[in-house]
Formats: sequence, structure tokens, C-alpha cells
Amino acid sequence: MALEQKLSLKLSQRLVMTQSLQQAIKLLQMTRMELENVVAQELEANPVLEEIEDSAEEEEAIAASGSETEPAAAPEPEITPEIRSHTDSAEETGLDAFLSEDWHDEGWTGGREWEEHAAPPLENTLTREPDLYDHLLWQIHLSDFAPRERRIAEEIVGNLDPEGFLVASVEEICRASRERDDPWNEDEVRAVLERVRRLDPPGIACADLRESLLLQLELAGEPEGSLARRVLAEHWDAFLRRQYPPVARAIGLTLAELEPVIERIRGLQTRPGRAFDNERPLYVEPDVHVIKVGDDYVIQLNDDGLPRLRVSRAYRRMLQQMRSEGRQSEAQQFITEKMRSAVWLIKSLDQRQRTIYKVASSIVRQQREFLDQGLDYLRPMVLRDVAEDIGMHESTVSRVVSNKYIHTPRGLFPLKYFFHSGIDREYGEDISSLTVKQKIKQLIETEDPRHPLSDSELMRILNREGIQIARRTVAKYRDELNLPSSSDRRKIF
Repeated sequence: MALEQKLSLKLSQRLVMTQSLQQAIKLLQMTRMELENVVAQELEANPVLEEIEDSAEEEEAIAASGSETEPAAAPEPEITPEIRSHTDSAEETGLDAFLSEDWHDEGWTGGREWEEHAAPPLENTLTREPDLYDHLLWQIHLSDFAPRERRIAEEIVGNLDPEGFLVASVEEICRASRERDDPWNEDEVRAVLERVRRLDPPGIACADLRESLLLQLELAGEPEGSLARRVLAEHWDAFLRRQYPPVARAIGLTLAELEPVIERIRGLQTRPGRAFDNERPLYVEPDVHVIKVGDDYVIQLNDDGLPRLRVSRAYRRMLQQMRSEGRQSEAQQFITEKMRSAVWLIKSLDQRQRTIYKVASSIVRQQREFLDQGLDYLRPMVLRDVAEDIGMHESTVSRVVSNKYIHTPRGLFPLKYFFHSGIDREYGEDISSLTVKQKIKQLIETEDPRHPLSDSELMRILNREGIQIARRTVAKYRDELNLPSSSDRRKIF
């Protein structure tokens, strides 16, 4: 059988992600901080892209325009043959609109109000709060340590974790000093370690929690044979497991007499270095604000901190001049490429804001009862519900709600907060899993501390209310709420 070579034509369809689509998807799932960094980098790298500096007249005009609503649609510029030859998709934005029209002079604003924010004071950017290491080192230098002892103390402090516990043994510290000309012995390291443990905060530089608690009691003036020190020294394992009746019998006390001793121990610091943790809290800035005006809820997009962008007029005139002269050069190609990149970024940012607005609007419509009456009226909702409502794919909705927050009259929530499963009920609609968690939390908060409710008892109470839930689901929700089990919640009376 002979092999034959021939040519054939075949038509096929396939999905191709263009460069602009990839950029739009990437921007859609970014947080506000990430988006600000990307815009700043693009402003630095692309000379065609520039930030609009508002004048006083523009600010007054913006302020007089009223509150923000859905971003207004920008005119669609035509696609010229020259630009089409540089793109892979007919959906890309052309540049002639930027060369011949003036709508882009206002830049990308997302329909927001513009405000100037003063820069933070310079002194706030030059210093940091002292951490545990700095605090201990400051005390060591003020103390009467000899030069050799000071080096040992600094080595000990350098081996503390952020919570204040010693992560290296005396033997390891001595072993590390053998590379020095004058290595340390274990006796002098232990002597310096005892002095370091007397520094502030109490309970510092101990090997474990038990040793730290005993040291805190000692520094607080507790005598050697006090009940609190006996509980920690002689009955540590039973104390950790909350087995208080055996501890009381071993010491010869009743549970009522043991209760103040346990409370005294609970008042100690389990992480002595926590007070000097200089990690600053990360404040959440919402991407969307929901404000109630009368009986309606108004959605406002938060664009504070994002610059207003436009294509440079100077480069537009330069490109127009090159076209009129009929010149073809590398400079013209460079400007065309940079201008197309700027157009893509401006349109992608505008599309990002529109998509966020649509998703937020759908959430507000479907969770109206929650906004009006509270958590008990939060309805179950999944990504598909919003995707079908706004006519988008679930993956797009998932990217929108990722790492974004919405501020409502009920508080500040991540957008993902509103997407959760439902629990079957014997009557009425399904109930939200978040509402069930809230009920479990309320039942535990109002229980009798002497007889806390077990997971099975919680299940039976919820079943009597018509909520069909299993015991293992109750245990799962309790763990997600960081609530201890019934045995751990039992208190002493």
C-alpha cells in the first residue's frame, strides 16, 4: 500500500486568550494594594501613560456632580487598520479615538469623586517601634554586666523566639562559642541566663510554658510552697487536661477552694514577649461601600488612592505628525506599542470597576433582608446565583470576590462572606450555615457553666427548631468558631 501526500483545508474554532483579556483577568483578581503597585509600575515604565493632576476647577466640578453611581460607559473608539495589524483580536481598542477625540482627557476615574490626600508625616516613616530583642538589649546595656557576660547575654537574647521562649539549650550556646578565642562554659552561661530571666517582661528566656509560669509566680512574690506553685510543679499534666477534681484531692482542697488558685494561674502571661510584638495591624480598606438612602441601598466604588490615567497629549501629537509625514520608523512603532498598552490598561481598569459594581449590586439585591434585619435573615447563596443574575461565568465572579471587602450598614465583610451553603429546614426556606453557627455560639454563651452543652445536646436543640443537622456538623461548626468542647468549657464551682 503506497502512502500518498496531499493538501487539505480544515475549518475549526478555538478559544484564544488575547493579551488584553489576560491583563483584564489579572487585574480583576488583584487587591487594592496590588492594583496600586501595578498602576505605579506601569506609569513608570510607559512614557505614553500619565496621571491627571486635578486643578481646583476640576475638583469643584467633580464635587458638584454628586455621589457616585454605576460607572458611566466610555465611548467605544474605532479600530483603524494600522492598529488592527498590531493586535490579535478585533476586540482590542484602537488608538485613533485617542488621537482625534477628547473624551479620554478626563482619564479613567471609574465615576468616583476625587480627593487629594496629604502624605504621612516624615517622622512616621523613619522609625519603628522597639521589639523584644531591642527592649532586652537596652536593659542589658544599662545593667552591670561585665563585657564577657554582656556578650553571653546578647547571645541568649538572640536565641529567643518572638514569644520570649529560649529556643537553644545551654549546651548549644556553649557549643556555638567554641569558635571564639575565649569559649564559654556551661556554668557561666547558666549564671547569665538567670540574670536575663530577671529582666522585663517577667517569664522571659524560659524553655517551656511551665517554667515561665513558675518564674512569673516567683517574681510576683509567691512563696515557695504556695498552692499555685504546687499545682504547676506537681500536677502540671492534670492541670493542662483540666482534671481539677484529682488535683484538688491530691492537694487536700475542695473545688471551691481550688478555684481562686486556678484563676490566679490563668491570669499569668502565656506568651511573655507578646507585649513587644511590633507587627503593625493590617487595616482593611473596603473596595465597595453600601449606603442606605431612604429605603434603597446605594453602591459606591472606592477608588481613593488610585491615580486617574490618560494617554499623553504630547505623544498623541507626535504620532499624528509622524503619520501626516508618512514616515515609518522604530520611534513610531515604539509609540504605537506603548499607546496600545496604555489603552489596554485604561480599559481593563474600567472593566474591572464595572464588574465589581455588577457583582456588588447582585449581592445587595439578593441579601436585602440581611441588610435590613441582620444575620438571622442571611440567605444561602453560591457563586452560580450571582453569575446567572449578572450574566457572567462563575470563574469571573470568583475572581471578583477574591480578597475584596464591602462595607455595609451591618459592618465590614469580605465579599466571600455572602457565599455559603444552606442547611435544610422542616419548614420554610433553607437556613444559612452562618446563621446556624450564630445560633450555636449563642447557645454556648448562655449555657450553664457547670453543665455545658455537648455537641449531641446542641444537635437536639437545633433539631427541635426545625434545623436538620448532624452531630459531626455541629462539632465542625464549633471548631470553626474556635469554641472548646464541653469538657474544656466546664468551670469550677
